[in-house]
Amino acid sequence: MALSKKIGLVTGPLVFLCILLLPTTILSTNADAVIAIALWMVIWWITEAVSISVTALLPLILFPILKIMPLNTVGANYGNKIIFLFFGGFILALALEKVNLHKRIALNIIKITGTTPNKVVLGFIIATATLSMWISNTASTVVMLPIAVSVIKLLVNDKDGFTKSDKNFALSVMLGIAFSANAGGIATIIGTPPNSVLIGLLEEQYNIEISFLKWMIIGLPFSIVLLTVIYFVLVKWMFPNKQLEFSASKDVINSELKKLGPTSKKEKMVLVIFAITVFLWIFRTLINSVFPSIGLSDTVISMIAAVSLFAVPYNLKKGDFILKWKDTEKLAWGILVLFGGGLALANGMATTGIVTTVTEAISNSNINIFFTVSLLILLMLFMTELMSNVALITVLAPIVAGIAIGLNIPMLHILIPVTIASSCAFMLPMATPPNAIVFASGYIKVKQMARVGIILNLIAVALLILLFQFVLPILF
Repeated sequence: MALSKKIGLVTGPLVFLCILLLPTTILSTNADAVIAIALWMVIWWITEAVSISVTALLPLILFPILKIMPLNTVGANYGNKIIFLFFGGFILALALEKVNLHKRIALNIIKITGTTPNKVVLGFIIATATLSMWISNTASTVVMLPIAVSVIKLLVNDKDGFTKSDKNFALSVMLGIAFSANAGGIATIIGTPPNSVLIGLLEEQYNIEISFLKWMIIGLPFSIVLLTVIYFVLVKWMFPNKQLEFSASKDVINSELKKLGPTSKKEKMVLVIFAITVFLWIFRTLINSVFPSIGLSDTVISMIAAVSLFAVPYNLKKGDFILKWKDTEKLAWGILVLFGGGLALANGMATTGIVTTVTEAISNSNINIFFTVSLLILLMLFMTELMSNVALITVLAPIVAGIAIGLNIPMLHILIPVTIASSCAFMLPMATPPNAIVFASGYIKVKQMARVGIILNLIAVALLILLFQFVLPILF
């Protein structure tokens, strides 16, 4: 075990005990207990002393013991409807991966964009981002990486060897995959866990609902702008490949598509269920206004899709279905637990008056709104380079909500940019799984990722400030 993990393992509970045993209270007995638990969780999350999902179970143990809230109340957070929305999304992603539909979609996107070097980079960026909107950014990267390596090997083994332009192309493709996997998830509620953490917090604590379509109206354009920036920074600024010419990449794409064979019946069934689900998510409000008795919600739609994938037979005689329960062994159950822990912690902060205290402190101060929001975005974005973005947004979102109330501005104006900022980690390999996966390919050095990443981080901060200042006031 790494030294940092050993230190974190001991420091977390020690800090917890120190705060509990203070001779005087900071806020109140219950509030101090929640602060102590939150600090324990943050220390374990930062050091990854134990799995971040295991850390998320601490409120389930400590809240009832310390009389913060009863077990039934705490447990309800782990079965929140937002968790089932994400569960349905996970099942949908599982089906796409099982039948290899995600790979077919990605390859066809690359084929459409073209096979000149810059178009290949663009193809990989669009394909990875499209996948990341619906399946995990890790899975998106894992699908795209082998295809990218096959294309790069064509350049390594050609007549002129691995030239500077070849290396620049390889860097653009690899970093393009990692960065677009992060940026693509911003577009949808289910695209990246921090989005769902925010939606859950808003519904649970403030009765504010953001529908799938409403989020896409914000997230999709922002994602497209960020992906455009990523493309131009990589191929036009940092790693230009002006002298590079090759057409063999077309053969690689066609070869990969040939391996998949013709579209199977299972793929078509998954595609139909997927298309219907997305249609219902997007037009849910309209459907409910026409048929008010139905009362569709994003979670219900998500669960209909999940159940359909287990219940609609592919071959009725053989009892063959698209998914079987054993397929869920690959499901990211830990993320669902993490959501529950986050909602429980937010609930604890709200009920014990921590958020109110932050709100009052901000209300009584005379701070500049623009500066404060810019600083929050900057801090969130650079902190997410060092710790899990889900863990980070879990702890900070309730506090940011309190700050928004204290500043007397709509909380969505701050919470949305801060949440999106948690998905914009481009600097370090350990910041996100996609960064780590492409770094492990051997084509990228840490300093190269950091050099491009710092530029993209700062551009993302600027875009989020513009989102806060000009776009969100129009929408909310």
